[in-house]
Amino acid sequence: MADTLERRAGRPAKNVLSRDLILATAITVLNRTGPEDFTMAALAKELGVKTPALYHHVGGKNDILAGMRQFVTAGIDYGVFKTLPWDEATVIWARSYRAAFAAHPYAISLLATVPVTGAHPTLVMYEEVSKGFRAAGWPEAKIVSAMVALENFILGSALDAVAPPDMMEPGDFAPDVPVYTNALRAGEGADPQLSRADQAFELGLAALVAGLAAFK
Repeated sequence: MADTLERRAGRPAKNVLSRDLILATAITVLNRTGPEDFTMAALAKELGVKTPALYHHVGGKNDILAGMRQFVTAGIDYGVFKTLPWDEATVIWARSYRAAFAAHPYAISLLATVPVTGAHPTLVMYEEVSKGFRAAGWPEAKIVSAMVALENFILGSALDAVAPPDMMEPGDFAPDVPVYTNALRAGEGADPQLSRADQAFELGLAALVAGLAAFK
């Protein structure tokens, strides 16, 4: 009897792992280690299990990456393409897109080269954006290129949003680059409510949307 109780005590009452727990933990591990050290072994260690145990809930690393993409992009607002003109919708979509990835910057390099084939929510987002562009009269041949151009800018801006605040400082070389230094200082006071990164994003987004409109 005692032996039976000991064996039962050494086993969990239920399987504590779940797909949702694995994906949430994967984001935590990625945010701490960066993409270079993000492995299935590191994830399993964080969860306190052996690596093979993960495969009872996920199909492998690509499945985890697809799930992580869904987790990161869950807050992106693409529903606005159903109700607003394409340019207004694009601004709202881009802002929410940037915020989603700025919260998980390591996900940018990890997911940027992973095909979206298995990421159904991302494909649904692309579908809604495509519908919004097409309804506005965009030629179908230009829609995906326009989205990719926007995404490239958005993801770069997400990295800039988490860059050190002194990223653009000339330091001891300020006397050698007076025009740049004066422009930098002028920009800092242009809008006290926005950071340098936010100002750059808003300027770039406005220019990009206006430029895309010219090629529509």
